[in-house]
Amino acid sequence: MPSDRRFIIEPEGLPDLAGMMVATLDALRHLGGSGSIQEIDETVIQLEGLSEAEQAIPMPNNDQRLKVNYYLAWARTYLRRGGAVENSARGVWAITEAGSAIHDRAPAAAIVETVQAEEREKARQKRKAKDAAEISGDADVVIADADAGPADEEDWKAALLTVLGSMAPDAFERLSQRLLREAGFTKVEVRGKTGDGGIDGLGVLRVNLVSFQVYFQCKRWRGSVGAKEIRDFRGALQGRADKGLFITTSHYTPAATDEATRDGAIAIDLIDGDRLCDLLKENGLGVATEMVERVRIDGSWFDSV
Repeated sequence: MPSDRRFIIEPEGLPDLAGMMVATLDALRHLGGSGSIQEIDETVIQLEGLSEAEQAIPMPNNDQRLKVNYYLAWARTYLRRGGAVENSARGVWAITEAGSAIHDRAPAAAIVETVQAEEREKARQKRKAKDAAEISGDADVVIADADAGPADEEDWKAALLTVLGSMAPDAFERLSQRLLREAGFTKVEVRGKTGDGGIDGLGVLRVNLVSFQVYFQCKRWRGSVGAKEIRDFRGALQGRADKGLFITTSHYTPAATDEATRDGAIAIDLIDGDRLCDLLKENGLGVATEMVERVRIDGSWFDSV
């Protein structure tokens, strides 16, 4: 274990948020200044030397997310609100000029203090507005805080992953089958409990004039998927498929990601819980996006009638 690690992931207790923020900035520098969430998380894990056991520690209370990914989401949010990083509509995070100057805990801790002070003031103003509305007879219905942390990125996904985690295995296989069909696959079959080396089904994907037979495995896991699971799945594909697809409600370790694209071996595409949520949302499968309407009731108007 590296002695200069900025944070430690343990089953109990909270990680060092400021340390994770510095580690996130270092990962972005390592990536050339920008990266996707998956790239950032994997790079932090590699630079910090987290073991697969540490990566697999789940959040408590049956939360489907893993601790390291959950707290790295908080680190990104604090960095964004502190102006140290920015993120595009396509999910690419980039370090800013202000973030480039942060190399240790002190400035990161200052951002944490500032953001938390803003949240306390926001909560105070909200209580004040609520008290004033009760006195005047006015009421605001559906008040949403659009920037309360990683909630905008994580909360709906956490709820969805909880639902997916409670599905029966065969139901999750049918959901994966439906998703692949929506994505353009044809002849998608679910093999069920055949004990076929971890293969749950297969489908055909046509790209222009070329077709590929793709075997898939779909697992509802809480812990991280490691390199061993990818190797075992590839072993079942030998001599049978052009490509493989592994779908999970969890995350993949960096070693699993490397194994999936190893030179000279059958390529395996990976869909983790975060990407799975996005795909279900994009295809409208059990996830709907609604516009929140703000309704203000003017109590004084009724008094004048």
